[in-house]
Amino acid sequence: MPKKGRRQTGTEEEHLTPCKQAKVETACPLLTKCDHPKSMFASLIFPIKPEVFFRDYWEQKPLLLKRENPSMASCYQSLFQLTDLKSLVNRGLCYGRDINVCKCVNGRKKIFNKDGKVSYAQLKRDFDQKKGTIQFHQPQRFKDELWRIQEKLECFFGSLVGSNVYITPPGSQGLPPHYDDVEVFILQLEGEKHWQLYQPTVNLAQEYNVEPEDRIGTPTHDFLLKPGDLLYFPRGTIHQADTPPGVSHSTHVTISMCQNNSWRDFLLDVIPGLVLDSAKDDIDFRKSIPRQLLMKMDLSESSKRLSGFLRHLADQLENGRELKSSDMKKDFIMNRLPPFFLNSFDPLAPGGKLPKVDSTIRLQFKDYTVITVGPDQDPLDDTHKEMIYIYHSLKNKREAHMMGDEDTNEEGIPQTHGLRFPLSHMDALKQIWSCNTICVKELLLPSDAEKENLVVSLWSELLIEVI
Repeated sequence: MPKKGRRQTGTEEEHLTPCKQAKVETACPLLTKCDHPKSMFASLIFPIKPEVFFRDYWEQKPLLLKRENPSMASCYQSLFQLTDLKSLVNRGLCYGRDINVCKCVNGRKKIFNKDGKVSYAQLKRDFDQKKGTIQFHQPQRFKDELWRIQEKLECFFGSLVGSNVYITPPGSQGLPPHYDDVEVFILQLEGEKHWQLYQPTVNLAQEYNVEPEDRIGTPTHDFLLKPGDLLYFPRGTIHQADTPPGVSHSTHVTISMCQNNSWRDFLLDVIPGLVLDSAKDDIDFRKSIPRQLLMKMDLSESSKRLSGFLRHLADQLENGRELKSSDMKKDFIMNRLPPFFLNSFDPLAPGGKLPKVDSTIRLQFKDYTVITVGPDQDPLDDTHKEMIYIYHSLKNKREAHMMGDEDTNEEGIPQTHGLRFPLSHMDALKQIWSCNTICVKELLLPSDAEKENLVVSLWSELLIEVI
């Protein structure tokens, strides 16, 4: 483990200069009512404004918010504490899947996991005697406040938002220096944690790579986090953290987002559909590749022809060709958290008036839906015609969030929640999604029966309400 560096001065220190202390709030922003996703994110980075954060820090440099505010400290402590573990372990948590116990020993990660279900007595012994850090995976599955925070952040970022809790005894360190492939927010919940950040690595291919001491160099930032403090650092930032000796244990939660959510991932998602659509209109895309091309080691002869196809695709985009997400939209909506406010009633049962042709309707849960176009997934239909798919997260299982579990039907096929419509319904759906309210009669469909069938289908999935 590298020696602890002294606090740096100069320009790099300014990146982590605490904000001027705002007026003490009477209540924690995260625990007050934040109905809008932007409000939730603004409360997370308070008192920094979101526009300032994305202009000056996001994917650029770390941000440290030192909040010597009893209200914020109390708020953060309510999110998760060491004392929460006993009741949670009794739910049948398992080593590896739910909890890891680990320690950094001579610059390497040592794991103390046992087999099967976690015993709280054993967990406490490893914590007290072996000085092992307890890493609790995805606590939003059990802690309501984290569920509420993270599902709003998923709306705000449009990507999955995960979390992990780390509880480290005094005088110990859980993980060796490493870096992550996600954007990371650290919330200090209990005790104190000593952090060191290093120059970011440019190679993100090896996630969680442990860098040898002689390669990570001197820390660029060195500081303590206390309850109520928040730290953000971009993906690729090498970091390590330990609990100082002689103080209470430390508890912090990492909230992370934007994994597999880069331009690279988006291009891999949309380019296949763009190529297929272009091939329908341009015969050159359907001509054979040169003879024996796949048998050659050097494909440089074909690069000029390929660059021409790429320029054609670029022209298609410039001329308004629509991009179609083949997997990213569906993957996001299938695996994200359900809305927190559905906790109080049965999301399977629609309520309110049944919509009729003369009804005025309003869209509900827009932040929890995606609309995409793709081939008909009906196995009995071999025409391969395109359909509109509306997916939503209202019926997702909270306990499966970020755990790699798929919601499957009786045949073992991944289960999605939503509806499908013919392409002829697109204009009517755009009306519903873009208007605050609209009368069913005004929908751009040829018959009243089609209008009513459309809105009743949406109503049955809780996606609209009659006003």
